[in-house]
Formats: sequence, structure tokens, C-alpha cells
Amino acid sequence: MIRIGVDVGGTFTDVTALDTSTGSFHVFKLPSTGHDQSIAVTDGITSVLSAAGGSADDVTYLGHGTTVATNALLELKGARTALLVTGGVPDVLEIARQRRPHLYDLFADKPRVLVPRELTFGVTERLAADGQVVVELTDEEIDRVARKLGESGAQSVAVCFLHSYRDAGHEVRVAEALARQLPDVFVSRSSRVAPEFREYERFSTAVINSFIGPTVSRYIRRLSERVQDAGIPVGPRVIQSNGGLASTETVAERPVTTLLSGPSAGVVGASFLAALAGVSDLITFDMGGTSTDVCLIRGGEPAAANERGLGGYPIRVPSVDVHTIGAGGGSIASVDDAGGLRVGPESAGARPGPAAYGHGGTQPTTTDANVVRSRQNPASALGGSMPIDSDAARRAVDTVANGLGTSTMEAARGIGRLANSHMARAVRQVSVEAGEDPRDYVLMAYGGAGPLHAAEVAAEVGMTRLLVPPHPGTLCALGLLVSDVRSEFTRSFLRKADASTIPALNDAIATLVDEGREWLAAEARIADRHDVTVLADARYPRQNFELRIPLPAEGFDDATLASLVADFHARHEKAYGFSHPESPVQLVNLRAVAHGTVPKPEMPRIEQGTADVDAAALIDTRHVDFGVEYGTVPTPVLQRDLLKARNTFAGPAIVEQLDSTTVVPPGWRATVDDFGNLLIEVTVR
Repeated sequence: MIRIGVDVGGTFTDVTALDTSTGSFHVFKLPSTGHDQSIAVTDGITSVLSAAGGSADDVTYLGHGTTVATNALLELKGARTALLVTGGVPDVLEIARQRRPHLYDLFADKPRVLVPRELTFGVTERLAADGQVVVELTDEEIDRVARKLGESGAQSVAVCFLHSYRDAGHEVRVAEALARQLPDVFVSRSSRVAPEFREYERFSTAVINSFIGPTVSRYIRRLSERVQDAGIPVGPRVIQSNGGLASTETVAERPVTTLLSGPSAGVVGASFLAALAGVSDLITFDMGGTSTDVCLIRGGEPAAANERGLGGYPIRVPSVDVHTIGAGGGSIASVDDAGGLRVGPESAGARPGPAAYGHGGTQPTTTDANVVRSRQNPASALGGSMPIDSDAARRAVDTVANGLGTSTMEAARGIGRLANSHMARAVRQVSVEAGEDPRDYVLMAYGGAGPLHAAEVAAEVGMTRLLVPPHPGTLCALGLLVSDVRSEFTRSFLRKADASTIPALNDAIATLVDEGREWLAAEARIADRHDVTVLADARYPRQNFELRIPLPAEGFDDATLASLVADFHARHEKAYGFSHPESPVQLVNLRAVAHGTVPKPEMPRIEQGTADVDAAALIDTRHVDFGVEYGTVPTPVLQRDLLKARNTFAGPAIVEQLDSTTVVPPGWRATVDDFGNLLIEVTVR
């Protein structure tokens, strides 16, 4: 029996297969097919099955991470979307918030409003802030709005009424009527997609769900058909932004939950492998071809977020707190009008890609700089299956060198240093800015380019330990094999945490827990254990941000409520450096997390060796540049799959494998553990 995970990135599609009968892993990497991701997905599945010596009938599980939703939003290639709002408030999305990410830029562009004014329709209905009906919604009004919507040519619609998080009845009636009268129109209602207070964020999330809905639904349908045509007997499970798997039916209804699909899979895989290596506090560093994703994991649990921004749009859905920047192997380097070097966020993507890949690219990228410095193999990639054009890489980097008035090598070094600086800033953002000292954490490097840059990024933020998994370039695909089934159910509460609230609090918790259990019974058949945990978003009154704190699923009494309040004060002190114990605490939202634990594969242990690396593992020696301090020095090149447990070697060294390259600079030492992880530490400070 074979379990398969497929993760689609901006440049490559990664496939990992686990043969459960032998415990062996097989990985495959191929260029992504941006026009239709399902092509690369099914081609990758076929190829990895061939490598594993299996057939389609042997597949018992298929996990999938996708960027379809992300691309549709960032590229603004979604559906023609309409918006139904409470009459008199058509401008919620245009007014937005008074936040200014570019405070002194008078010409900064705002993100495009996804719904044009002519597709915004007011509906005669109104709820008060406490959920009481102020203006009744009539059947005649529903029919009137449905006719106008049908005449508009809209492909999708978001139903967003004031205070529907208190009572969803009006939204439900409209959505059901539209489903009957306009069956070809994709319908989202805010009380289903993001049932929380704050109109702007709730409206934005529902509109985005509708904007990307038809695109994601078409993709899910194509993927399911291709998988079925390939003879695979199981349908795909898609990973969501919260790191949990969901059925294709759930994803088709709420595609907004997959906007961080791929990065969350990597975090799940990193947490799983780090635990095997005895590491529970780590910062993940996933550098791919287009972007770099970082996330802090404390005590084995990834940091979580209730709200994210993507493309300038707020999205109110639970997610792993991954911070993404536009820095990857394909990031384009250039010289600006002031004569300064820039790297990213523009990327060469999969096609044409870096100049070194020989697909017609001519613009210099971070990958080309690594080839010029021989940190990346100047002859081939992907285990020798992909030739590298080092002359083209040098010509591309020369354009930067000419603009800066320096040598090709100095330009390549500058590109590397600037890319590292961008990524180090992201590491600080998830650690220092969250009240954590990065020096207390291990940097776990993965993605095709992560291990190439990890040591220098770690040094820039003061970290001294690295962990590189056995297959870093396909770790996100492995994460799909160890992800659990997960969903979150939310209810706005907006009450103070005092004794008078206990009955209402216990009733709300009981309702949410029941919802979670019902969902698990329907969705988590592949799981061997079900549980529901309860959380709250809490704050001091009049604050505009909340902290997430755990609640007892069995309910509250006076003692447990006092413990909750004390816990909030302590967490606020840690996160922000102060607390107000004399202030009341407000419970803003209640959340039930439904969690179905999927059986985890047993990771194979590699052959035991000694501290000395076998001569067979040394496959080459080449001159590699390690910057101004060390210059270009002869460097041994080791083959990753020929290393054995307990092998230890000092930098400078290069470790090559099919899916990635690891750089061990001078002053660092690497040790191979029983599972094939590279544990790399500073030896010279």
C-alpha cells in the first residue's frame, strides 16, 4: 500500500510516496504547470509510482497542497463577483480601515476592490448589534435581489449583512433562494465563511471566498477527474491554511481556507521530523523558487493566527502563522535608478526561470548567483537530470555587476547577502517581534533553496543550530502524509469574563463542541482518534487585538474562570511586555478546534556508520565562494544518500541530493542522526 503527498509550488511540484509495506520513501520533483496544476500533479503521481514499483491500485491515500487559490487572488484572476449588503452600507470594502502600511507615500496604491460598485446590491433588511431584527427581510425583497443579480452576469456572489454573526437567519434565507434560482452562481455567506464581528474583515473574507470560488471549484473538479482517470481509487485530501486536511467538497465550498495550503504542509512536516530529532522549539525556513515562508514552533506547536493579509486583503480564517516574503531562488536581481542593488520580490518563476535553467530566462536571479559562486552545482540539478547553463548564469549576473561597477563574483555575493538580509528580517519578525529570542531556537531549513542559505541567515540573527531534513526540497509533500484532519468552528461572544457570564459561556462551548464532533464524524473517517478543544480570543476592553487562550471543553465554574483570567494576564505580559491585572477581560470569540488524528508513518532509520564519512560519499571537490571572510576555497562535495548515521564533518562542505543542496560554511560542523537529518552547529564564534 502506498500513501502519496503532492505539493505544488510556484516553480516545482514535489511528490513524496511512502510504501507502508516496506517503510521506504520515494521522492520526485518536476516543473509546475501553472496553467493547470493538475497536469503536473498527476504526472508526478505516475512518476513516483513508477519509481516505487507500484501501481495506481496500490494508492490508499492522496494528500495535496495547492496554490490555485493563492494565485487566483494575487493575480486577480477570479470570478466576476457581486456583493449583497444591508441597505445603506455599500461602501464597507472601499472605506476599509484607517491603517496606512506606507504612511508617507502619497501615491501608494490600494488593492483593487474585488467587487465593482455596479455589482454591489443593497438589501432591505437590518439586525441590531445584539442580533434583534430591526427591519424584517421579506420574500419579495429576496426575489427582487435575485432578479437583479441574475441580470448582472455575476458568476459568484457574497452575502454580507450587518451583525449576521449574531443571527445568520437573513443570510441563510437569501443564500438558499439564490441556490434555487441561480444554481450556476457560486454563493458565499459571511456568517458561514467568517462568523465573527468586524464587518470589514468579515465582508472581505466572504468576498474573497466568492472571488476565488469558481476557479478553485473547477480545479478541484479537473484534479478529481485526472486522478480518477489515472486509476487511483481514492480522492485527494487538500491541506488547509490551518495545517489540517479537508475533503474536496469542503474546500470547494470554502476555498478561502486554502490560501496558505502549501506553506502549512511544510510546517506540519517540519514539526513532525523535528520531534524525531528531539527538537521541539524551532523556526521553520522554507525557501522555494518564488518565496520564503517562516514560522515559529514552540513546544512542538506551530504559532497560530486568526487573521492574515494577502495581496493587501484581510482574510479572517484560522491559519498556521506563516510569514511569507518574496525571496526565493527565482527572485530577480536588478540595479535601481539610484544605483542600488535590489533582489525580489519579482520572480522568474518556473518559466522562463533562472538563466541557469536554460529555459530562456535572461534576468539574474538568486539561483544564478549561487551557480556563479559554485554553491549550487554549476553543471546539473535534480540529481543530474537537469543540465545547468553556468555561462548563462554568469552573463545574467554580469548585468548586475556592470550596473554596480564591480566584478561578477562581487555582484553574486551582493545578491546572496541581500537575499539573506530579507530572509533574516522575516525570521526576526516571527521571533523577536513576538517576544521570542531566536537564539533559543533551531532553524529548520527546507525547500529547494533553504539549506543553501540557512547557515548565513541563522548567523545574521544570532542562531547557532540548524536542522536539515532528509528530503528538504519535498518536505511540504511529506507534511501532507502526516497532516491530521482539522477544522475550526467560531462564535462571536463579546462578553466580560465574570461570574454572570458562566451560564452563557458554558452553553456556547457545548454548542461549538457538538458542531465539531458532528464535523469529525462526517469528515474524519481516515482518523483513528477524534478530539475537540476549545479556545477563546480574549482582550482588555477597547483593545483592537486579541490573544488566543485555551478553555476547558467541559465548561466553567468560578475557579476555572479565575484561572482563565490569570492565564490571559500572563500571556499578555509575555507578548507585549505589560499587563493590567486590575482590568476586566473580554472574551471576543469562542473557537472549537475539531481534530482527527491520522496514523503517522514510521520513519525509516538509515544505516549506522562511524564519525568518519565513507570515501564513497565524497563525489567531487570544487572551488566554492564563502564570501569576503573566506573567499573561494576548495570544498568537498558529499552525496547525501551515501551519508550514514553518526557521520560528522566540518565545513566548508557541500551536500548534494536530488531535491536540494546544503551549504556547510567554514566554522560550522554537521552530524547525521539516525533518521538522516543533518544537525549543523557553529564551532567558531
